[in-house]
Amino acid sequence: MRAVLDPNVIISGVLSAGSAAAQTLTALDRGEFELIASDTLLEELGRALAYPKLRSRIEADDAASVVHWLSQTATLVPDPGVDPPVHSSDPGDDYLVALASVHRAALVSGDKHLLGLAGEIPVFSPREFLALLAGT
Repeated sequence: MRAVLDPNVIISGVLSAGSAAAQTLTALDRGEFELIASDTLLEELGRALAYPKLRSRIEADDAASVVHWLSQTATLVPDPGVDPPVHSSDPGDDYLVALASVHRAALVSGDKHLLGLAGEIPVFSPREFLALLAGT
């Protein structure tokens, strides 16, 4: 199975060890799914991890390690440069929809704007994605 992880899921996984987001990162590390990522996704993650609010909880070296790990673990693909099949109410998230759509991947997010598209595209919360991986 292929998946695109919204940067918010990655950050939540780093911050909350027992969370569904953290379990999703563990599943990735175990090779239970193929992560699809692009330069735009990794850049957004890097920017978010540098925010002062997060920097007080995630050291710069740890943030860099997370981005590096993902860049080595993921299947890196070019940014799709196409209009997504549906649009989020937050236009900044449309690249995630396009990325998942072009690469036939599930989109995993905690973002209400994206989760609201569940009837139109395969988008899952981390908990729902883990259940999908488990076959339940």
